[in-house]
Amino acid sequence: MIITIDGPAGAGKSTAARGLAQRLGFTFLDTGAMYRAVALAVQQAGISPTDEAALASLLPQLRLEWQGGRMFLNGQDVSEVIRRPEITELARQVADSPSVRQFLGQLQRQFGQRTNLVTEGRDQGTKIFPHAECKFFLTAAPEVRALRRWRELRQLGLNIPYEEVLRQQQERDQRDAQRCLAPLQPAPDAIIVDTSHLSAEQVLDLLEEHVRRRLQGNANR
Repeated sequence: MIITIDGPAGAGKSTAARGLAQRLGFTFLDTGAMYRAVALAVQQAGISPTDEAALASLLPQLRLEWQGGRMFLNGQDVSEVIRRPEITELARQVADSPSVRQFLGQLQRQFGQRTNLVTEGRDQGTKIFPHAECKFFLTAAPEVRALRRWRELRQLGLNIPYEEVLRQQQERDQRDAQRCLAPLQPAPDAIIVDTSHLSAEQVLDLLEEHVRRRLQGNANR
């Protein structure tokens, strides 16, 4: 079974996907970490994120592994460094590359062929796994999402003003919505969940209820 959780930054996708996978005994896949890892590789190679030819040449050299909730790039654990703001910004640019999206999309589909999967991102239910059995789209008020990101950055030791985090998020939301390649939008059959006033546990309870209902329905067929 494949479960997709899409939505904008700060909506709680990663927390929900990780927790839901644990409750169900499924594999969790953080696709955002994959894009960030490619962005880190781009930075290390010193190439432009808009140089499509250079990106296409770089990608076959990369070995991306997602193990135990950790992201590895060519054998090195990069789980912390890819969360830094400069990599986040670079990942946004890298995500506009057709070559990168094709490369990572293939890797993501390979995960789905091997195991029961909970995967989160921005196009999992629309482009990568359009036939997934369960699709969710998480959202939240912009101010709530920015506050969550601000707190996350503080935990990383980065003191960026909340107003700046909100501004960057608004710009990202606009770019994601207007992107020609895989724009951010819910799949037609996705269940939309507003997490603004829900705790992480409440979100998990809600998603688990929907999934177990679907599993029960499949078992009764």
